[in-house]
Order: sequence, then C-alpha cells, then structure tokens
Amino acid sequence: MTRLSVNINKIATLRNARGGNTPNVCKMATDCERFGAEGITVHPRPDERHIRYQDVLDLKKIVTTEFNIEGYPNKEFIDLVLRVTPEQVTLVPDPPEALTSNAGWDTVTHKDFLIEVISKFKTAGIRTSIFVDTNLKNIEGAKATGTDRIELYTEPFATDYPKNPEEAVRPFAIAAEKAHELGLGINAGHDLSLENLKFFNENVPNLAEVSIGHALVADALYFGMENTIQMYKRQLK
Repeated sequence: MTRLSVNINKIATLRNARGGNTPNVCKMATDCERFGAEGITVHPRPDERHIRYQDVLDLKKIVTTEFNIEGYPNKEFIDLVLRVTPEQVTLVPDPPEALTSNAGWDTVTHKDFLIEVISKFKTAGIRTSIFVDTNLKNIEGAKATGTDRIELYTEPFATDYPKNPEEAVRPFAIAAEKAHELGLGINAGHDLSLENLKFFNENVPNLAEVSIGHALVADALYFGMENTIQMYKRQLK
C-alpha cells in the first residue's frame, strides 16, 4: 500500500494567523500519526510564514513515523536538515518568495549542484528525494545526481484530471516506469485530493509515498482530521 505522509504546513499557517500556539503543530503531528498517517512532512521557508525552523526541531523529538523535510537547499535549509537528520529530505527548486512549489528540478542544468547537496545528506544517512516533472530527461538526470527517490510534481495531473483522467495520468505512469527501471524510488505530491488520488495511485506503478497537505487539511474542516486521514488511506489501498 502506498504510504500517506501528511504535510502540516497549513496547520502552522492557521496558528501563525493569530500568534500563540493554537492549533498546536506538535500535537497535530502526533494526532495525525495516531489517526494512521505513516509520515509527517514539513516545508520550512526562510520567512517562516508557516512552519518555523523551531517547529522542525520540536517535531524531530516527537515524530515516530517517517519525518520528511522538504524545501529549497540554501545554506540555512541544509544546516537545519543536517542538524535534525530526518528519515527523508525532499529537495524542491522553488525560490523563497514562491507561494507554493510550482515546478520540478531541471536535473540536467543543476546536476552538479544537486550532486553536491545530495552527497551531504547521504553522508549523514538521510534518504534523499528530489522534486521533478515527467520529462524523462529530468528522470534520467535525477539518477545521475545520486538521489534515492524522486517526487513527481502532480499539479499538471490534478489540473487535467477532470477533463481526461487517462490522458492526465499517462505521462506520470511513463515517468514512474522509467524511474523504477533506473532503480529510483517514487513519491508524488501537489494537489492530490480525495477526488483524484485513487485513480492516480491505481495507474502509477511502484508508488511508494504521497505527501498531501492543503487538500487534506481543507477536507478535515468538514470531516474531522481522524476521519479524513482514514478516507485518504482508503484511496491508497
């Protein structure tokens, strides 16, 4: 079964809107695990507009499932990850001012940079994943960086899914087949939801993990967090 990692950035966004510690990010992480999540994902940004660097340090002490830290690998991010040593780090090419992740790496152009960064994390025993699109050259380039996994950037799938599900998922299935052929693990994330997750999971082979935040937290406003996590897990069976 594909593993579900819950991205709790939106919980931190809600907390930061009023200051204080409500909702409590650490408690929500432990609740998500208790409700069935197999991982917790955070994406700290330099402006700390949602997850703060201190949150990452605090979460390391209490997360008992897989801890996945994603973000752009500037010096501050690299230092934080090496200090925390999570189970997985996911490298995302978005600049600090980006509202949300909106593209995968050009792994050919940035090959040397990625090799250097990934080697630091692997030396520390941290599994690495890099955010990529379905361009097979970028899949092949990912292999050349030494990464353990890729994370398929799924916004194009989510956008096209309502119009033609089969056409929307085809490039992702092909990319996943190529990645598996190259010996790379396969994660996926961005705009996956209760509407499209089951179809994506059934049609993309060898999918190890999905990371879902915005849609899952929004659904929890209606269904409750425990029920929502179980609803998402049922889509992944």
